[in-house]
Amino acid sequence: MSLELFNLNGKVALVTGGTHGLGMAIGTGLANAGAKLVINDIFQDKLDAAKEAYAKAGIDVALYNFDVTNEDEVTKCIARIEREVGPIDILVNNAGIIKRIPIEEMTVREFSDVINIDLIAPFIMSKAVIKGMIARGHGKIINMCSMMSELGRNTVSAYAAAKGGLKMLTRNMATEWAKHNIQINGIGPGYFATTQTAPIRVDGHPFNDFIINRTPAAKWGDPNDLQGAAIFLASEASNFVNGHVLYVDGGILATIGKPVNED
Repeated sequence: MSLELFNLNGKVALVTGGTHGLGMAIGTGLANAGAKLVINDIFQDKLDAAKEAYAKAGIDVALYNFDVTNEDEVTKCIARIEREVGPIDILVNNAGIIKRIPIEEMTVREFSDVINIDLIAPFIMSKAVIKGMIARGHGKIINMCSMMSELGRNTVSAYAAAKGGLKMLTRNMATEWAKHNIQINGIGPGYFATTQTAPIRVDGHPFNDFIINRTPAAKWGDPNDLQGAAIFLASEASNFVNGHVLYVDGGILATIGKPVNED
């Protein structure tokens, strides 16, 4: 098999929320595979900081400030990106939030905020790019799902509901658009070492110990571990893969876990 299957030269890839963390890792991977990288965020300071970080890695990135939950803004900015950078070949719906609140304490507004960003925004973004992809006869959409697309956990009801919905939206997008030579798949990250998880990734912290013991790989993921999955799903190597969620989780979903104190 030729490595040319994974070559993204000449492709334009838009990663929403690609300013930090897992989104930046995926953006870096796509750019290093040859794609012209475009990222979005709603905060200009995050975009500016991200541009510097990408530049240090030798990556030239195009920045666009817009709200992924605002359909009018999205429609206008997608048109602008396609004028200024080029037709979007790859869309990664990465922007997302989580609110850790017990169900009985969560307000409808808090629940809706998560659903809007984590589920409705990918719907809006995908609608905005799909007509161009259909007209050109090719395209890749990658939805950032989660292990919470499969499992529940205390205090993340809205997030789990959104990510479970995103898994099914991914399958339905594939059902409707696969005939146009467009592949729509998801990535489901496990637990990764990011700045957000740093406070709980210390020896002796109960959640750190739980994750280490619950994960067959016995470690937190490195954000760069997502790059291979993203490149695969964005490239010709995945041309007959559709409606699939690729879980990059160190094996968590493969096992019921191990008893306490088992080596």
